[in-house]
Amino acid sequence: MSTLSPPQERLDTGEESGLGRPWLVIVLNDNHNTFEGVAFALSSVLPGVDYDKGMKLADRIHQTGLAVVWSGQQEQAELYWEQLKGFGLTMAPLEQG
Repeated sequence: MSTLSPPQERLDTGEESGLGRPWLVIVLNDNHNTFEGVAFALSSVLPGVDYDKGMKLADRIHQTGLAVVWSGQQEQAELYWEQLKGFGLTMAPLEQG
């Protein structure tokens, strides 16, 4: 089955079923987390994100105010959202992309 929309760049698509748009896990910039702390949290929770990639995402969060760090199925997005919040990151509400 083909799609008419152009492909979109995503950090990690997760396990998508093809039923609807993916859920987005978004981390917001804040004044209490260090770059190292954000990178550690992201690399500890998200598949395919090592510490170096976590540092790049931390920089993007700092520079732009937020970053989509993962997208995919709702249940997995909820789990990652909760885990990242547990590390003390400031999270945006889950939303569909």
